[in-house]
Amino acid sequence: MRLPSFARRHPWIGLLIVVTIAVAWWMLLRAPHPATESMPLAAAGSEAPKPAGPPWLYGRADARFTVVGYADLECPYCRAYFPELKRWIDAHPEVNWQWHHLPLSMHEPAATAGARLAECAGETGGHATFWQAVAWLYSNTRGDGQGLPEGLRYPDLTPAMQGCLDSDRPDAVIRAQSAEAAQQGIAATPALQLRDRESGKTLLLHGPVEGDALLSAIDLLAAGNTTVAEPAHSPDMPAGVAGDMPR
Repeated sequence: MRLPSFARRHPWIGLLIVVTIAVAWWMLLRAPHPATESMPLAAAGSEAPKPAGPPWLYGRADARFTVVGYADLECPYCRAYFPELKRWIDAHPEVNWQWHHLPLSMHEPAATAGARLAECAGETGGHATFWQAVAWLYSNTRGDGQGLPEGLRYPDLTPAMQGCLDSDRPDAVIRAQSAEAAQQGIAATPALQLRDRESGKTLLLHGPVEGDALLSAIDLLAAGNTTVAEPAHSPDMPAGVAGDMPR
């Protein structure tokens, strides 16, 4: 950089010019870019984005078929069916499983308490954490509305999860999913709705449906049939289990 002649005659002026230019460059580099100045913290990378959900998904996100399971975390039939359906989904990558809460009034308040715990686990940890919480609840609850044993606490409770439990966010999700079930006439657990992404058709099944019957129902759905099984007669008692399902 060539200094003006008066600066060469007065070295301190040249030094002042150099320092001023250096400060100006430092301020320019430090200033935020206009395109990122108003970017949310999560997008800028200072905070991890929240997990996508609910509804919470188990299995391949790109699967053609979805089993939407309406379940109560105090329902003994749901508890027995949970590991069976999980194994079946693991063996059939063309089908995924979407959870919908349906706490039954006969199991309150424990049913909603369990649903809130699972929902907050998912909110703070994502899909895998949600399913882990459901498995823990089914393994530890006494069922039929009795809830968890006195003094037993969820082992992975974090401050973020506690903050969720102290809010009304999980209640809004549970109410919305229960209302959706009521709109479709679902009042018993477990209940399954099969969905075909390609055709948009759905098929409603009641009770813990066995794997072979699920495959037959998926074949019917893919062929364009949408026959609905008869609803269960008791809020948590399946009607003939899979007796009236297509074979």
